[in-house]
Amino acid sequence: METTRQIAKHFRDVHFGGNWTSVNLKDTLADISWQQAVTKVHNLNTIAVLVFHVNYYVSAMLKVLQGTPLKAHDKYSFDLPPLTSEAAWEELVAKTLTEAEQMAVLIEQLDDEQLEKDFADAKYGSYHRNLLGVTEHTHYHLGQIAVIKKMLNEK
Repeated sequence: METTRQIAKHFRDVHFGGNWTSVNLKDTLADISWQQAVTKVHNLNTIAVLVFHVNYYVSAMLKVLQGTPLKAHDKYSFDLPPLTSEAAWEELVAKTLTEAEQMAVLIEQLDDEQLEKDFADAKYGSYHRNLLGVTEHTHYHLGQIAVIKKMLNEK
C-alpha cells in the first residue's frame, strides 16, 4: 500500500497544499467571490466552470471507488448549472473539497495490486493511470484558475 498512499498524498496535496508547486485548490479558491467565480474573462472558462469540471471527474471516480458503476460522460463535464448566489458558489467549493478528501481516503485504502487492474472498464486503463491522471488534470486546471484569478484581480 506504499504506492497507493503516495498517490493519495499527491492527490490530497493538489487540493489542500503540500505539493512542491506550493499552489493548491483550497487556498486558491478561498478568497474568490461568487461574482469573480462566474465572471467571464475573454473566451476562457469561468473559475466556477473549471471547479465544476475538476470535481466532475473526481466525483465520478469517487463513486467507482465506493463500488458503484462509472457514470460520467465528457460531454457533461462543463455543464455547470447557473450559480446565482454566494451560497451556491460556497456549496460548489465545499463539495469539491469534501469529495477530494473522501477520494484520498479511499485511495489510501487500496492495495497496490489494485493499481494495475482495469478502472471500471479496460478501455479506461488501470487504476494507476486514472488516479495519476485525475491528479494531473486537477493541477492543469488549477493553473488556469490561478491565472484567471490574477486577471480578475488586475481589473
